Amino acid sequence: MNIQETKEQICDVCHKMWHLGWVAANDGNVSVKMEDGTYWITPSGMSKSFIVPEKLIWVNADMEVLEGNPAYKPSSEMKMHMRCYQERPDVNAVVHAHPPTATAYALANKPLDEYSMIETVIAIGSIPVTPYGAPSTYEVPHAITPYLQEHDVMLLQNHGALSVACDLLTAYYRMETLELFAKISLNAAL
Repeated sequence: MNIQETKEQICDVCHKMWHLGWVAANDGNVSVKMEDGTYWITPSGMSKSFIVPEKLIWVNADMEVLEGNPAYKPSSEMKMHMRCYQERPDVNAVVHAHPPTATAYALANKPLDEYSMIETVIAIGSIPVTPYGAPSTYEVPHAITPYLQEHDVMLLQNHGALSVACDLLTAYYRMETLELFAKISLNAAL
């Protein structure tokens, strides 16, 4: 995809996450790695419902801003995104959201690691809970690193969920599958 298509897809995913109630206020963030090793990432402090292509930030691997309105800063979780790209050369997109049911499992420190639904097993495998890390710090990247090689979807203790993939739609679909599986698991437990 070209740059404009990539930016539009990021905005579409942000809007979908907001409409589904996976993010509120300024929650969540999305990034995509480009072929040249640079990244487009959502700005910090902005509702995903208001994201438009002109508000996205272009950064390099050193987290330096290459392009973007000076009024906007890259996502405060950029360190977490960059760790995903550093640890997994196959990853070209990262989605972080707070889907309510999955996030409830993260708050309860309960992994979704039962191989009960074949569709979920095939799509995302087991879902661990990573140790708590204070948001926007290097604690989060350090907490997820041990899980990145084996997992494409993780619950972040007290902090929501993370999905990675070779492209943005797959990362989004993995988050969608996670939330559906969490809802089904909760209903089964009840």
